[in-house]
Amino acid sequence: MKRYIQNKISRIVPLVAVAALFVSCSEDFLEPDPLSFYEPEATFTTETGLQAVLASADKQLRNNYIHYNNAGNSVPIGTEYVFSDMSKYGKTDNTSTISDFANTMVPTMSYKTSTNDDFYFGFYWTEAYTGIKHANTVLTYIDKVTSLTEEVKRKYIGQAYFHRAYRYLNLVYQFGDIPLITKILEVPKQSYYSTKKEAIIEMITADMEKAVEWVPEQSKLPYLGVVNKGACRQLLIKCYLASGRFKDAENQADLLINSSGYSLMQGSFGTFDAGGNPATWTITRNVIWDLHRPENKVIAANREAILVMPNGGVQSFLPFASMRIFGPNWNSGTVTTPDGKQAANRFASNNANYQANYDYARALGRGIATISASYYSQHPMWVVNGVEDKQDLRHNSTVGNWVNMENLKYSDKSSAYYGQNFRLKNGTTLLSKDTLREWFDFPLYKIYLHDVVNETNPNANDFQGASTGSKAHWYLYRLAETYLLRAEARFYQGNVGGAAQDVNVVRARAGASQMYGTVTIGDICAERGRELYLEEWRNVELKRISHCLALSGQADEWGQTYSKTNWDKQSGTDNAGGSYWYQRIVHYTLYNKYPSGIVVPNGTKFYTMDKRNNYWPIPNSAITANIKGKLSQNFGYDGYDPSVKVWDKWQDAVADESQL
Repeated sequence: MKRYIQNKISRIVPLVAVAALFVSCSEDFLEPDPLSFYEPEATFTTETGLQAVLASADKQLRNNYIHYNNAGNSVPIGTEYVFSDMSKYGKTDNTSTISDFANTMVPTMSYKTSTNDDFYFGFYWTEAYTGIKHANTVLTYIDKVTSLTEEVKRKYIGQAYFHRAYRYLNLVYQFGDIPLITKILEVPKQSYYSTKKEAIIEMITADMEKAVEWVPEQSKLPYLGVVNKGACRQLLIKCYLASGRFKDAENQADLLINSSGYSLMQGSFGTFDAGGNPATWTITRNVIWDLHRPENKVIAANREAILVMPNGGVQSFLPFASMRIFGPNWNSGTVTTPDGKQAANRFASNNANYQANYDYARALGRGIATISASYYSQHPMWVVNGVEDKQDLRHNSTVGNWVNMENLKYSDKSSAYYGQNFRLKNGTTLLSKDTLREWFDFPLYKIYLHDVVNETNPNANDFQGASTGSKAHWYLYRLAETYLLRAEARFYQGNVGGAAQDVNVVRARAGASQMYGTVTIGDICAERGRELYLEEWRNVELKRISHCLALSGQADEWGQTYSKTNWDKQSGTDNAGGSYWYQRIVHYTLYNKYPSGIVVPNGTKFYTMDKRNNYWPIPNSAITANIKGKLSQNFGYDGYDPSVKVWDKWQDAVADESQL
């Protein structure tokens, strides 16, 4: 069994008092202060001190998926999916209309850092700059550690480059032009200017070229969860794509696929987990189910995992209510049988009404659909060659990986429909009063996690996901994504046949019945959605792809091309124009389709998205705190001013950093 990075943290932190600054989990530590980054003079003169900072950066990666103060209703990664073609906000009993983004998303909006039902725009900003601070600490102080060999020194520099580049690449596609910070300053600085996203991409690409050379393979590292060469290569591929260097991206993908020791898992492996209740929901063992069981993500037999974010054990475990947040509210009182009974109940196992074959609470979890699947992600996304491929193991309910609402059965014995399958309508009568929240199909294999606390409690009827003592290890990078990145690189170069081959490799492993002869960029995005749900940052990746389309001149699936000068500088809610991200919103989601709102039991909800929402607004708190300089606000938001100085070259931004 490989050791995890959290074990490394527990050994290092007690040795270095200053490291406590970087592992604090207090809310004060995460309060937005992204531009000053002043740290009291600290002495990083030992290798152990550098390791502690890097360990904190490694551990922090999972915060972008699972917030450490999780109250159970939402997590950061959900925000990435609501701003995409695959999901929408589903918790319709929330009193605010937080899905009306075109009309409510402004620089002074709520930028939450605490856990609630809201979104994590400000959290992503602050969390990213915290990770950048970790990386810059290593890069600033490493020359003070004179005991390091040149090889070890370069390893740490390369790992720090990864952490910095990873944060910046995500930030530029969430927020556009942003302040570039590359060092820890001796005094506070309040005179920053934004740097063009293209310049930041150029800098981090050069950094990652070095990191690929300097960081060892995983086999030469003592812990799982630390940055390795494979992860650096995967990030470099994305940097090359974002730079328009498509052939370089393809070459790096070739190396990662063919020469780095990784391979797609093709058959069952590791430990078989039969699920929450096999009597209710039977899992037929298969490679996709095994691949996504947390315990199998971290074993040596898994040759597909490039970088895993360990999350298990008592000391550093973060609860993840995955089934609650991403599952439908199937047990709501407004989901009824045709004769008016509640469709399904949640009974504790010691309740006299408990039925083992209708124990959906344990088998599927108690969903509340904070993040609700889009119709596109349930059905159209799975159509290949005109066929909705239900043989595909990722969309297969026969083996238990995928759950269709119609697979559930009415469990009220007093109903004449007891034992029959759920149905959405009874003639013209809708049996679910809120299909946004209560009725959608979902990939159980992705969201199922053991709620070990409730599983040992016979009084429990509320199963949500990974609770204390569970395992919720998560993938950051897998080789399956590498194939899809290479497909992109080939597509942008006009090699649609080669792109189709890469997509088909992933589909073949999933046991799909339908294969591509040629692909569009839409096909590649669909395959990413099928394969990488809750792994990729869907919003970020669609905006990166939008940028790549503009750089390549290639057309999207509707024949539309995009300009490098304005793909991300348009506004409006009409169907024409905007970025490729916006066009996917227009074609594949309910945003902007119901101007009068959608009536649900708790009121009328509005779902809107503007072309300007391609980027989230720069937080007003960052702008106002920067009193001696001026940050550039994004196009379409209050405060946008194209005359504001922006650094066109990253070298100029770096040179200005020390000018106070």
